[in-house]
Amino acid sequence: MSNAAAAPSGPPTGSTARPRRRVPFWDNARYACIVLVVLGHAIQRLIYDSDIAFAFYLALYAFHMPAFAIISGYFSKSGSPTRTQMARVITDILVPYLIFEVLWTLTKWLVEGQANPNITKPSWTLWFLLALGIFRLVLPYLALLRWPLAWTVVISIGVGYLPNVDSTFSLSRTLGLLPFFAFGWWLRERDIVDRFRLLDFRPWWVRVVAVAVLAATGWAAWNWLPVWQAIDLRHWLFYEDSYADLGGEQWWAGGLRFALMLLAVVLCAAFFALIPRGTYWWTHFGQYTMYVFLLHSFVLYPFRESGALRDLEPTWIWLPLVTILSVVVALALATKPVRWLFRPLVEPRPKWLFADPALASREGRRNDPTGSRRPR
Repeated sequence: MSNAAAAPSGPPTGSTARPRRRVPFWDNARYACIVLVVLGHAIQRLIYDSDIAFAFYLALYAFHMPAFAIISGYFSKSGSPTRTQMARVITDILVPYLIFEVLWTLTKWLVEGQANPNITKPSWTLWFLLALGIFRLVLPYLALLRWPLAWTVVISIGVGYLPNVDSTFSLSRTLGLLPFFAFGWWLRERDIVDRFRLLDFRPWWVRVVAVAVLAATGWAAWNWLPVWQAIDLRHWLFYEDSYADLGGEQWWAGGLRFALMLLAVVLCAAFFALIPRGTYWWTHFGQYTMYVFLLHSFVLYPFRESGALRDLEPTWIWLPLVTILSVVVALALATKPVRWLFRPLVEPRPKWLFADPALASREGRRNDPTGSRRPR
């Protein structure tokens, strides 16, 4: 999401300074997050026929996008943007958004025989691209304020009371998730991770507590599933609809969103506590999460529209199988051949668009919109 590295990889000032090493934890966390994104979309069709799948879905959606927003915020800069940084909002976000909106329009027209092009209404996963752009644009202004994190919480809770703030340009969802992005930035700004050595010190009991927290959440999601279905908790977790649309006309409806935000932070902490710290064969795939994010929906689209994932029994076979396939899809879409083939779409370089073509060249390094800097 930012222009910063996935780890502090830029050299300090001085002629003899060495580049700081890349911290594999952040790439591992990115890849784990994108696997959860694919998994969440893959099991969506299972939730209509399986209570276990529905409970798993709710537990997943309680934290996986907040976790992605926290990571993105952690690597975002709040200073006045440079010309290059402003250009990257165009090359990394706006241009890919328009490209994939066109692709989705063509896909719907070819498959469904109809399409209603509307760039103000993001197709499926494209809302996150716009959210990234808005996050980047507002962060320098938030950083000027006293208590910026508190203000984002007020904004997130308050926007739910405004039915006229909807999914147009994904504004409702963006503002709803803004506190998580701001929280990630705040952690970096206050140097919380390094100061408390959160990536170095991880005793066994932390992992035990993390597993217990996630397991308890899953159990609560399954044990009280009729309650969650009755209040339509699934859509509350999207941070997209107004409280009135969700049946929460009461004045205290914002309290439920606040409670969900607190729950998401706790679950994100548990999730991050379980992320491996070392370098593995799959670690570098965390540098290419935007390929997975933008392309996986096209892989899942035939299954979503055909109903192939409906009425699959028994759940104890199909849910693990879909989980494994989600991991495979996330791996495949981050591989070098796929990146080579789709790079012009995911990472376009429209030099013709700029008065100064050098703004689109980016020789030497590439930046993932979620904050990962990597060798070209």
